Order: sequence, then C-alpha cells, then structure tokens
Amino acid sequence: MSRLPGLPFHTLMVQGTTSDAGKSTVVAALCRLLVRHGVKVAPFKPQNMALNSAVTSDGGEIGRAQALQAQAARIAPHTDMNPVLLKPSSDTGAQVIVHGKVRADMNARDYHRYKTSAMAAVLESYHRLREQYDAVLVEGAGSPAEINLRARDIANMGFAETVDCPVILVADIDRGGVFAHLVGTLDCLSDSERKRIVGFVINRFRGDISLLQPGLDWLEERTGKPVLAVLPYLHGLHLDAEDAVASTQSVRGKFRVVVPVLPRISNHTDFDALRAHPDVDLQFIGPGQPIPPADLIILPGSKNTRNDLAWLKQQGWPDAIRKHLRYGGKLIGICGGFQMLGRSVDDPHGVEGTPGSMEGLDLLAMRTELTQQKQLLQVSGRCAFIDEDASVTGYEIHMGVSAGEAMQRPAFHIDGRPEGARSADDQILGSYLHGMFDTPQAFAALLAWAGLGGVDAVDLDQLREQSLERVADATQPLFDALLKVNYRA
Repeated sequence: MSRLPGLPFHTLMVQGTTSDAGKSTVVAALCRLLVRHGVKVAPFKPQNMALNSAVTSDGGEIGRAQALQAQAARIAPHTDMNPVLLKPSSDTGAQVIVHGKVRADMNARDYHRYKTSAMAAVLESYHRLREQYDAVLVEGAGSPAEINLRARDIANMGFAETVDCPVILVADIDRGGVFAHLVGTLDCLSDSERKRIVGFVINRFRGDISLLQPGLDWLEERTGKPVLAVLPYLHGLHLDAEDAVASTQSVRGKFRVVVPVLPRISNHTDFDALRAHPDVDLQFIGPGQPIPPADLIILPGSKNTRNDLAWLKQQGWPDAIRKHLRYGGKLIGICGGFQMLGRSVDDPHGVEGTPGSMEGLDLLAMRTELTQQKQLLQVSGRCAFIDEDASVTGYEIHMGVSAGEAMQRPAFHIDGRPEGARSADDQILGSYLHGMFDTPQAFAALLAWAGLGGVDAVDLDQLREQSLERVADATQPLFDALLKVNYRA
C-alpha cells in the first residue's frame, strides 16, 4: 500500500510519558481529522490493560477507548483494533484476551514469558488493518520509559521498532513536571528509539501561551525535537474513560445516585449518561467513605465478583443497602453487581480463583454459577419494568449464569428473551446489560422507575459526537504540524 497522501507515513504511534497523558484522546482526534479529509483510518492499540471494555462487531472484546476511537473514525469496532487486552483480576494476575477471546488467566511473570506469542497476534492484527485502511493510528500503553518492561515489549517502542513507524510523545502539563517527563523519557530510550520520535505534544494546557514559550524553546534546544503542538485543556468532554474512575463528581442535581468503587470495578462507563445529566448528583464512594443518603444505589460490574462482594461486606454496604431499601430507595445491580444481589455466587470451576461459593446479599431470589465460557453480545430490546414501549440497547460481557424465581420478573426483554430480574416490591432491578442508561428512552424509563420522572433524557451518543468534534478542532494544529514532518526510518 502506498503512503497516505498528504502525510509522510502510513502508520503513526502516539506514546505518552505517563498513563492518562491523553494518548487515547489524541488518537481519537486524529482519527476524526483524517476522516474529515476523506482518509480511511483505523485505530490500533497492541496491548491494553483496562477493565472498561466493549463488544465488537465480530463478537469479541476490546478496550473501550478503542471502541471510542473507532467511532471517531466512523467505523465499527473490531477485535483487530486491540488484539491483546489484559483485564486485572488481582494485583498480580489478569485475564488475557487475545483477538477478542479469553486465552488464559496469567500472573505477571507468566504473561511476561507469553509476550512473544502475544506479539505474533499483535502483528497479525496490525497487518490486517494495514491491508484494509489508508492509515493506522497506534496508541501506546503507559510509558515507553518503564525500564522493567522493556524486554519483549509489545506495547510501546518494541512495537514501533518492529513495524518501523514514527512516534509522537504526549505529556500532560496539567499534572506538572512536563519538561522533566519529556526529557526524562528520552533519556531512558535507546538511540534508535529516540530517533523515531518526530516530536512532542504538550497536552491540557491552560493559561497564557507566551509564558510557556521559554520552556518550549529550551526543550527544543535541549532535545533537538520539535514541539508539534500545545493542546488546550477542554472542559466538559463526554468521552469514554479507558480505565480510571473519574476523580470529579457531578454534585449538582436533586436526584442522588451512589455507586461503590469496587476494587475490580469494570465498565464504570455505564454511568457516563448519569454523570452528564443536570438533575443527577452522581457520587462514587470509595473505601472507608461514609455512605450518603441516596435515591438510587447502583452496584457496578466487577472483574472478580466474589472478592468484590467480600470487600463490599467488609465496608458495611449490606447494612447500608438494607437501610436504604427500608426508607424506600431503589437499587440496581449491573452484571457482577447483579450477581451479588442473589442468594449465592458459586464458582465450581475456579473461574475467579479458588473454587468455592459465597453467600450473596440475598435481595433477589436467584443464584449465580460462574462459567468458563464468557458471554459477549451486542443486544437490543425493550424495558420490561414499565408499560410504555421504551427501547434499550447495550452489551453483555460476563462469565456466569443466574437462575431463580426472581428471573420470572425480568428487567428487560432482549432479542425476544427475558433478561434480568426484579424484586416483588419493584424496589430492586438487576441485569447483565451494560450500557442500559445510554439509550435515551431507557435512560428516561430507568430514572422514572427510580423516582425521577418528567426529565429530559441524555443522548450519550450525541454528547460523544459533540466531544469528538471539539477535540478534533482543538487538535488541528497537531494535524497541520504532522503534514510537515520529515520522517526517515
């Protein structure tokens, strides 16, 4: 395939000096800018470690950031866009997903040895994308300066060196130390790795750019690398987080929603629509924090249901939930949170560690058995808890089957089948459906069920589109600078 018209390379890698430097957003913005110019572009992340994931068009699982980048590129997400996904299940172990499917559970040492095989999968996906698209925009992971991870690296410079692509290095000025981050990262690289960095991007700047200019001049003189762009801090973006729970709360509305931050919380993007609604006060509650009064409590998804259930009990949440229900509050459990609501969570195959069983919260008449086969589905249907014909779309990612009389009162009708459960008094709703708040009709119906009726729904997809357009506009200077880059391998 010929090089991309207008750009001196067909593959570009975006690496960062730290995690959360803005790599995901820069890739998404560049994807949207290329699409505006009629370029067929695909995002790519060789290896991702995240508990926020999405179901792809080919029935696999990838990091949620890559699904957002695919939306920016106006294409359907595919497993080739994130061939290796690591979903941590403990501080030292993770579920390893290759080409969208679970390959194994590995500890850190075993995975390090597995990286040679993982690289083969990465290159297989990359070459398929190269054959189908004019351009591939690659996102690194963490930082290329993590010396302990350099051997067998597939996520950063190890990949860039293998496919021989240029790299831009992004640093977040908002967290401080931006010049030290950039210079220090360069110092940790080999000569060949330093040569392939074509320039720097300073992200999340706010203030008078003239006061920054002396630092930029020093940086360019010190390193011999150009500052390609200084990107602004953009407030009010509605873009899916790759992993970390947002540090800011949306304390503004009259309707109070509380979510416990489980140690292995997964897909907390389920709550993005709630966070965006002006009438909702969404609060994430961490360990040791007091549980405030609420109208609605939501138990989120979990990568390790039994361990997170044990943590929930240690924090005193069961008593708080029962008190909440006595006072008329509503409760929703999503995926792993749904499993916790039943009488027990049984793990005969040791899916989450040592085989065994744990008593649930006993709030729904059902039991869950964890299974070795992961369910991955994109779904659509109707809400079953209201008389109106409210539609819902979402996705299922879970390893487990729930059964019991509570399932006779479903939460949704999905593709012609009952899904989820509700309590007899209709105070509790549980479902495997991620993204249930993302559809405007379902959003309005769920809030009305929980006690907040008569409000305008949030259209999360529209908010994402508006945010993607904003970040693309802000990233135009970087795009223009890349057109002038003279890269030689």
